[in-house]
Amino acid sequence: MGRIVPLVLATRNQHKARELQSFLSDLDFKVITLDDIPQHIVLEETGTTFYENALQKARIVYDATKLPSLADDSGLEVFFLDGRPGVFSARYAGVNATDEENNMKLLNELRGVPSEQRRAQFRSVLALVAKGIEQTTEGICLGMVAELPRGTNGFGYDPLFIPDGYSCTYAELTAEEKNRISHRSKSFAKMREILLKYRDTLEASLQW
Repeated sequence: MGRIVPLVLATRNQHKARELQSFLSDLDFKVITLDDIPQHIVLEETGTTFYENALQKARIVYDATKLPSLADDSGLEVFFLDGRPGVFSARYAGVNATDEENNMKLLNELRGVPSEQRRAQFRSVLALVAKGIEQTTEGICLGMVAELPRGTNGFGYDPLFIPDGYSCTYAELTAEEKNRISHRSKSFAKMREILLKYRDTLEASLQW
């Protein structure tokens, strides 16, 4: 067995970090977040797609730390709103908007829209950047937007999103139930395979 390989999650969002870390618990990586890094790293999201933003964030963290870096960019795409909020999901109601403010703006835009036109999908793109390596994966979960928020589990738009095949929202599911179907779990399942494939290369790239 080789050494433990550090992997930086390019986030300070502890909800997201815990969700992603749960998928790495049995792998030979030491997961750390930006809160564990001594450098002051400012993440930028100037891309027009989830792919561009995920790669941008992973590159920024890798350039600063020289450690294998993993970044996620994800959000909710409502078909009736031509894909909004999309890449602006986290700041839909403003740069420093709370989850509740983002949810309220979305509900206001969908006021009076019938259920059959409230179709949406959560999309997650993960990007891995390391020495000589840039890989991305994507996961999608289809569903619809509820008329009122329900549930206290999860974060972001979870209280509004009802995944296909369920009558409850993401925020009414247990963490285990959500991890079986979520957009992020699908993307990360693919990233697990990439991490395993490149594990020795990642270890060899480190300066011990």
